[in-house]
Amino acid sequence: MNSNSNNSSTVALPAAETMRAALRQKITEGRLSPGSRLFDKVLAEEFGVSRNTARDALRLLTTDGLVVSIPNSGSSVRILTPADIRDIYSARRLIETGAIAQSSTASDELLQKIEVAATQSEQYVEAGDWNKVGTSSLSFHRSIVQLTRSQLVDEFFTTLAAQLRLAFALMPDESVFQVSWVGRDRNIANLILSGRREEATSQLIDYLNESEAQIIDGVRNTMHSRSVMDGAEKAS
Repeated sequence: MNSNSNNSSTVALPAAETMRAALRQKITEGRLSPGSRLFDKVLAEEFGVSRNTARDALRLLTTDGLVVSIPNSGSSVRILTPADIRDIYSARRLIETGAIAQSSTASDELLQKIEVAATQSEQYVEAGDWNKVGTSSLSFHRSIVQLTRSQLVDEFFTTLAAQLRLAFALMPDESVFQVSWVGRDRNIANLILSGRREEATSQLIDYLNESEAQIIDGVRNTMHSRSVMDGAEKAS
């Protein structure tokens, strides 16, 4: 009996991990927005797994800071606060600047990923596909992080990127927000690829500081608007 139980756990865990990765990718691609309800029964049917496995995946996403679960109320995609944004950007500054410092010993393959990601963002801007601009911008910054050649750091940033996408979604107009960063991504890419690491780091820090401030303002405006709407509904 114990043996069967252990085998069941062994099978369920990879299934939950796979489901977690798929849902995290949906968030990163902007296909699951903040506040979206997540029902284990619906997810189990979508992924062809048991409801227990779906619950395990939701628990993993809760640990990732991407989902909130309330007893007897269910789960939903997390809505970030200004404090969450500050925490995310503190981590970004530490990881991305450290990655640039390691670019001198990076392989041609890793450096090429930076060029490809920057070019892809530019192509999506030309096509006016703002959802993909946001996704490719995150891919660009992940390509910088991959200069660390650390699987642990890359996995951590993959979750951080999903959290960032939730932050982007709270901006009043994501297209206006995204277009301002693509040219700066290109400048940072060119500096890294030409070995001008100090300049790349300086531009990246300015970029992250400005991005953080804009997103915090956007989140506060969204929170204020929702508060006003809730107040109006209660008054009526």
